[in-house]
Order: sequence, then C-alpha cells, then structure tokens
Amino acid sequence: MTSSFPSPSRQQGPIFIVGAPRSGTTMLQYRLRNHPHISLPTGESHFFIPLYRNQESFGDLRQMDNIRRVLQAMYEQSRDFLETDLHGVKFDVDRLAQELHAEGRHTMPAIISGLFEKNARGEGKSRWGDKTPYYVMHLLKLLEWFPDAQIVHLIRDGRDVALSLFGRQHDFSVYNTYFAAEYWESYVEKGRALGSQLPPQQYMELRYEDLLTRPEDSMQRICTFLGEPYSVELFSVTSVDDPGKTPLVHEPLKADNAGKWRSKMTPAQIRAFESVAGRTLREFGYDLVTPGTPPALAVKAAYRLHNKVLTRFWKRTRRALA
Repeated sequence: MTSSFPSPSRQQGPIFIVGAPRSGTTMLQYRLRNHPHISLPTGESHFFIPLYRNQESFGDLRQMDNIRRVLQAMYEQSRDFLETDLHGVKFDVDRLAQELHAEGRHTMPAIISGLFEKNARGEGKSRWGDKTPYYVMHLLKLLEWFPDAQIVHLIRDGRDVALSLFGRQHDFSVYNTYFAAEYWESYVEKGRALGSQLPPQQYMELRYEDLLTRPEDSMQRICTFLGEPYSVELFSVTSVDDPGKTPLVHEPLKADNAGKWRSKMTPAQIRAFESVAGRTLREFGYDLVTPGTPPALAVKAAYRLHNKVLTRFWKRTRRALA
C-alpha cells in the first residue's frame, strides 16, 4: 500500500520499538541497545504523544523560555525516565534549553530529537531510538514528526501476554481473560493496520517467539531492516543499571519463556481468550486449542463491566492510600 508519508531517504532515522504491553519489548530494547551504533534509553519515554496533543499550547518555540516549558513538561510527565534511563546526558532543564535554542531546535520534534541525539552522543552512538509500547497506537503521529523513523513491532502470543498482564493487573487495569483478549487484540491489530500504510523499509513485525527460538536469525533480520551491521554484541547481558529493575533482561534469551499459557491457563481461560481473539491469533500464526467461537454480546458486555468496576475500585483505593 502506498504511504502518505515520505519514505526514508536513508536508514538513519530514529528507531521505535512498539507493541502490546508485556510482549517482550524490554527484552528487545536491551538486546538492541547493545549495538555499537544504536542508543536506546533503558525505560519508556511516554511524553511524545502528550506533547503532540498539546504542542500548540507551548507557543513560539523560537523563544528559549518556551523550549524550557517543553522540557519541564517532559520532566513532569516522565521524571524517572529522564533521571535514570538516559545514560549519555544529564537532564538539566536550563542547560538543555540554552543548548537547544542555540542549536536552532525550534520545533517540537527538533527539541525531542535534540535531547535523544545528545544522549546518543554521550553514549558514543550515532543513532537514537525509543521503546514505548503504546506508541504502536500512534504510529502516524510519530511519522508526522519523524518521517524517516523505522518501526519494529514486536508481537507475542496473546495468551502469554494475558498471563503477564494478570501479574501486574493493577498497573494495566486488566482483571479478566475476556478483557485481556480485547486489550491484546486492540494493540496488535492497530499496529498492523497502521503498519500496512507504510513501506516495508519503514515498518517490520517480529514475533517474540521467533526471537526466543531463532535469536541470531531474528536479530540479523532486524539489523538488515535497520540498515545496520549485525553485531555479536547484541546478545551481551552485561548489566547497565540496577538488575532489580528488569531482572530477566540481564539473562540470556530462553526459548521456554514462550507457551506458558498451555500449563498456567485453565481450560476456561483458554476458551475465553480464544473466543474473543481467536481470529487474530490465527492471523499472527498462533494455533488454537478450542473452536474460538465468539462469545455472546451479553457475555462480552458483562466482562467489560466487571473490568470497569474493578478498575474504578482500585483507582479509588490507590487515591485513598496515597
């Protein structure tokens, strides 16, 4: 399909790793940041889309005070990321505002890329990237700002994603299998639909399971897509920050980290998930163990209500405990 956005003139634009939450994007992020050319912060930025939606409110970015306001908004949105996950630059609002203004960074994407480029140079890297899974829902916004960007969409079996979501259900507000299936399906289908509008040198899909079972082939495929040389350093597991933050990324890839749903999901949970997302599972090459018959609308409505009620309850509880 022809894209409405210009194709990259050269493969040196930013790299965005996206996908449904709990799909292994952090594992890929840590492997790819080992590349001698590629700088990837070790967390998730989260501020691109809020800045996109509110860009008009910052006024004329040729004025240094307005650049400072943008940087302050970044900090208020993503303080932990800016303080702990940038390993090549210190996030000092006043100093950065002066430097970005002097460099002629007078648009929102220029300010953002200026920050990430400084971080990359501080790490001795030539190219920057970002891993924030939910940006998969906003690919065209990213490409409006960064038309030479490349997108790596990581996809994991939704049943394993559901298990992982249940382990952090309060963080993601996912409290039952029906809703988990809809949640996963919405991400992967939106990513594929948006990716289908892009040329093949700008968007690629990779299954998490293929990364685990054929790691060298998968990383070579990614490097070819990115126009970067393959490097054996990609599989280094040397710690770059506190191992307690994301302990699994400091271990070698393990093929048995896929298919856990077969033993850890109940038959009822498998049936529920496949009844909602069976078609999408098949589209991405995952086998079903049930007919995948869609649930009645009343059943789906009941589970959506159940999830909504629990979400509201836990939000009220958090506020009360804060």
